[in-house]
Amino acid sequence: MSEQNIGTEEAQTPQFSLQRVYVKDLSFEAPKSPEIFRSEWAPSVGLELNTQQIRLDDSEFYEVILSLTATVKNGETEEVAFIAEVQQAGIFLVSGFEPAQLSHTLGSFCPSILFPYAREALDNMVVRGSFPALMLSPVNFDALYAQELQRMEEAEQAAQH
Repeated sequence: MSEQNIGTEEAQTPQFSLQRVYVKDLSFEAPKSPEIFRSEWAPSVGLELNTQQIRLDDSEFYEVILSLTATVKNGETEEVAFIAEVQQAGIFLVSGFEPAQLSHTLGSFCPSILFPYAREALDNMVVRGSFPALMLSPVNFDALYAQELQRMEEAEQAAQH
């Protein structure tokens, strides 16, 4: 009887592990090259960040995808110097979590793990395109997750009225 109880307790114990990190998609465009290299470099950087979570089969494995898109424009004319995109993905084992904990783990903690890999891939592409490295600052995924929850609550409340 005690062996059965131990097995039940283990099944309910939260588990988290990173199984694999990989690049799902890369893209780099420099539409104004080589002319852009002859102009004075005064960049303005726009960064778009998105996450996506996909449950794999009916298992406790999830694919989390962090997408970064950097659009860099140059000078007063705001000509697009380059667009660099990376989709950094990871497979995570996540089990035994309450729904709110699962949502937070997939929406904040997992992207935090993936971000350094995505930042490195993006920088590598930009440097290979003969542009200065972007050196993106760290991102507070907990704050972004909290903002998204608040936005969803406000949208739900607006829909009810």
